[in-house]
Amino acid sequence: MASSSSSPPTAVQIREANAHLAALHARVAELERTVRGQAESLIRKDAEMRQAILALQRGKDREIALLEEKLQSSEENAQKLFGIIQEKDGLIAQLRHRSRLLSKICRSRPVLDNLLAYMAEGEQLSPVPGAPSRESSPDRCLALEANCDPGFDPDPKDFSLGDGDPDSEQTLFGTTV
Repeated sequence: MASSSSSPPTAVQIREANAHLAALHARVAELERTVRGQAESLIRKDAEMRQAILALQRGKDREIALLEEKLQSSEENAQKLFGIIQEKDGLIAQLRHRSRLLSKICRSRPVLDNLLAYMAEGEQLSPVPGAPSRESSPDRCLALEANCDPGFDPDPKDFSLGDGDPDSEQTLFGTTV
């Protein structure tokens, strides 16, 4: 280009340099517009993403609140059911005990029926001839020791467990026997 360093540049060189500078300026301006467009686009996309994240967060918070409410309700129901189970277990224990008692009573009934029949038969017997009177009888002393009223005259129906009176019902431990 230049033959000596002190000589001024030629007009062609100046035009070429100006054209080159103008092209550089145009390219810089174009790149600045591109960068500005990309920056604005990134800012818009960032705002959209933030809104989407906030919407997701609100949705998740609502879902968590609903699930916590359901959990609380389920825990309350579980506690109620646990209380009911404990009550039912207590009732079952009471009913088992009563059932055992009724079974024992039912197993003992034939023996009691026989005993009562023998007692009723004994009460219906007439006094033995030549036997001492009731007042001086050894049975009177035995009755006094056993806290029995020697003057008590029982009705045989009082000792019957049979179906003597169909209208009367005997209730034992809440159960009709």
